Formats: sequence, structure tokens, C-alpha cells
Amino acid sequence: MMGKTYLDSLRERVLIFDGAMGTSVQKYDLTPDEFGGPQFEGCNDYLCVTNPRIIEEIHASFMEAGADVLETGTFGSTRLKLAEYGIGDEVYHQNYSAAQLARKVADAYSTPSRPRYVAGSMGPTGMLPSADDPTLSNITYQQLKDIFKEQAKPLVEGGVDLLVIETAQDILELKAAINGVVEYFKEGGRRVPVQAQVTLDTAGRMLLGTDIVAALTTLQALPVDVIGLNCSTGPDHMREPMRFMGQNATKFVSCIPNAGLPINVGGQAVYPLEAEPMARTLYEFVNEFGVSVVGGCCGTGPEHIRALVESIGYDRKQITRPSYFTPHVSGGIRAVSLKQEPAPMIVGERVNAQGSRKVKRLLLANDYDAIVQVGREQVEGGAHVLDVSVALTE
Repeated sequence: MMGKTYLDSLRERVLIFDGAMGTSVQKYDLTPDEFGGPQFEGCNDYLCVTNPRIIEEIHASFMEAGADVLETGTFGSTRLKLAEYGIGDEVYHQNYSAAQLARKVADAYSTPSRPRYVAGSMGPTGMLPSADDPTLSNITYQQLKDIFKEQAKPLVEGGVDLLVIETAQDILELKAAINGVVEYFKEGGRRVPVQAQVTLDTAGRMLLGTDIVAALTTLQALPVDVIGLNCSTGPDHMREPMRFMGQNATKFVSCIPNAGLPINVGGQAVYPLEAEPMARTLYEFVNEFGVSVVGGCCGTGPEHIRALVESIGYDRKQITRPSYFTPHVSGGIRAVSLKQEPAPMIVGERVNAQGSRKVKRLLLANDYDAIVQVGREQVEGGAHVLDVSVALTE
């Protein structure tokens, strides 16, 4: 698409994403045949191939409501997720078809003064590489990189304006996803913006315990253009994490919440937050925290997006983002500022195979419990961060 890019428009004004795809599909109450056969029942993404009329209608409903950005129906379109339906080898066809479908609808609603954009949706694989689970953690970082690289290619070639890696629950998988798509950009010769979004629980942490400071520290250091939160909770539970991101992130910030926390009604997940209160809260986030991108995740329909458009408007100017993020060192759970009060920041350096004969022996014996204890003693002795070096010549 010629004209303004996604980032061009984002530099000028707040942009509004569409609402939920999954819960919109559920409202159709489709039969197995309408999914393309019993083997595909529940595979919402594959409707882009087997029943594109449904997806096109949903896309158009969000365009009619005034959204600036459509997400492709590819949230679960990695090789791993599609393999659950026996179509793991359909990654290219599925993602390309979905991108083309969303592109067609977005272009039909675009005007020179009001371009509409397509975001290639990339959800989690269901694996948790940071966990210690014999099944869910049974995947390597390189395998994850390759999985997301494979998905990025058909999305970009299908015409998306950006990639949104969303609902991330494991910060290590998110890092692999970002580096996978960047590897594709280098090989494919074309780069589109990347929007990376984590999902937090009501306590403000990712599934495996990563807090918002550690998540932001990691994402600030990676080649992404927009950093944000989506899914999991309604906007009220996102208030403090969004405040922190709004006040500290130097990159554009996004917030795409569910319509509240789901409640079980007759065996169905119902999202209770209505359009007007959700729009009011997101308006506050834009106004008070400088959030640049808003939209709706699970349970949000055209009425939520329409209320957002009415609340925020089409020409809400961006506020100036902070120009400096205090350097931090982050692990999988938390981050530590390099600026300590009182100074100095203390680095524990005993977990080092070259500097500690004890640690070298423990590494050769694969005694990681004892190595962890060495690190723990350093922290108890006052270290703010640990320098870990495990290179062995043996």
C-alpha cells in the first residue's frame, strides 16, 4: 500500500486497533461443516481458507466501527498450533491467505486522508521455554526462532503493514519470536514495524513471574517499534503497569485489553465490561500515560471499538515520549537499575568458570544446584547483579 506507513500515522496520532476475532467467531455458532469439516472444528484461523466470508464480515464490522488497524486471523497459525489440527504444513498458505483477506478489507475502507492498516497477528506457541516442565519446556530457543520466522514470511509477503507479537506469556519465547522475525527481515530484504505485547495477570506479572520492569527492560533493548500489553485482564488491572510503561518507555506504547476478566456463565466465558466504561478507561490511559495504540482483545466487539473511536477521536495527537530509559539489567523475573542509591552497583563475579576453580568443578560435574547456591551467597553478600560466565575449555 502506498502513502503513509503505520509508523508515519503513529507519529501523528493515536491509532485504534480492532476488537476480538475469537469471540466474534464464536457468535456465529458455526457447525463442523462450516469450519471445513469436523477435523477443523474450533480452528478459527483456518476459516480464512475454508470459510473466508465469516472472517471478511468480522473484519468489515470493525472497519465500519472506525478502527484504524485490522489484525489478521493468524493468532494460532504457527506450525505447532496448526499441527494440532493436522495442518502443520499449511503455515504459508494459511498466513498468506489471512493477510490477503485482511488487506482486501482494509484497502476497501482506506482513503488518502485515513489509511487503514493490517497487523499480522502472531500469538504464543503454547510452549514455555523458561519453565521446568518436561513437555511444555521441551523446545529450544533456536526452534522457537525458526517457528516465528516461518510465520513472518507469508504474513509480510501477504501484505501486512506490521507484525504484532502478542499475548506473550514467557519472555524468552517473546525474545525468540522477535529475533526470528528480524532474521526473516534480513533474509527477505524487507522490514515492517514490530509491535510486541506481553500479557499480565491481576498481580501485574507474566505467567512465569516476569514483572513489568523486567519485561520493559528486555523489550527496550530489542528491535521493536511498539511495546505494550494485551489480553488477560480488563483495563483496570492494567492501570499501574501502563502507568509505568507510559512514564518510562521511550518507544510507542500500546494497550489492548479484554472486555474485563471472563466469568463462567453456563459453561461459556462471558466478558462483562461494556463499551462505554472500557472506552473511558482507555481514554484516561491515552490522556494521562501517553498510550499511543489502543484496541480490544477477548470479548470486545464493534460496539467497543465504536465507543473508543468516539472517546479518543481520529486526530488525537501523540504526547512526547520519554527520551531516556534508565539502564537496567533484567533476568527472567525482575530487573535491577544500573543506577543504585546509594552507589555503587555491586556485581557478584564468583559464578565464573575461569575465575573460580570451585565453580569450574561444579560445572564439569553438572551440579547446577550447587552453582545456584554460589550465586545465592553472592546476593546475600550484597550483590545487585550476577556476572555469570560458564565457558569451559574442557
